[in-house]
Amino acid sequence: MSVQKGTLDGKVIIITGGGTGLGRSMAFRLAEEGADIVVAARRVPPLEETAAGVRKLGRKALVVSTDVTDAAQCNRLIEKTLAEMGKIDVLINNAGIVRGERPKQMWEITDQEWHTGIDVNLSGGFYCSRAVSKYFADRKNGHIIMVASGEGFRGQRNSFMYNTAKAGVVNFTRVMALTLAEYNVRVNCIVPGFVDTFENQPEEYQKAMGPIRAAAGTRRVFVPVGHTGKPDDIGYLAVFLCSDASDYVTAGIFISDGGGLAGGFATTGYAPVVSLKEGLA
Repeated sequence: MSVQKGTLDGKVIIITGGGTGLGRSMAFRLAEEGADIVVAARRVPPLEETAAGVRKLGRKALVVSTDVTDAAQCNRLIEKTLAEMGKIDVLINNAGIVRGERPKQMWEITDQEWHTGIDVNLSGGFYCSRAVSKYFADRKNGHIIMVASGEGFRGQRNSFMYNTAKAGVVNFTRVMALTLAEYNVRVNCIVPGFVDTFENQPEEYQKAMGPIRAAAGTRRVFVPVGHTGKPDDIGYLAVFLCSDASDYVTAGIFISDGGGLAGGFATTGYAPVVSLKEGLA
């Protein structure tokens, strides 16, 4: 897919979780189409790398260190963006997923682990959306994009916080969309499937994700189209939602996963096609 360069000229877009992964990939794609980018996350060095990449594309970039689980920091993100960029057109709530936690039985999960998982994956999106909502409402224009997961539509053994939070993101999108529609504020949700974001990522990210990426290659057999996604599969969807082409679109749940969710998603439901002989072996 391609779009006309300059589709997003003049737009200011905030991306939380913008230092690595999909956030970083979306930042580059949106900048290529003319947007100025604000990236926010806890760790500054990856954000600075993303910002440098945006500036190489000829666009403005702002780094705001932000822990989305802290409402005060989310408020500061919006305030600093307005002060330094002059306006906000789109907020993309991409920050999420607490990596490195092993699945646990329900009785082993601590209160802190529960709150951390819910806060990172759901409350952060609320805090940032709340912080920008009055500005959008007064302006009578704006767009909030949530990022969920196919895991928000299904259960997964011992994945209490992530699946629960992402399910909340989906319905939070709908509630916000209906609430803010009268102010001409649109709210939509992107639901990515298995996407390989390895390229163009910080070196530390590549080192950490190398083994996971190798294992993820086996996931393609669970995706009906037969392969995992590319960053642009999500990037161009973000371009559409950030552009004027989607002005009549709100409360939308946009699934980009190669048919994975329809087929059962991940390791249950959809089965690779095998010959009858192999299947009986």
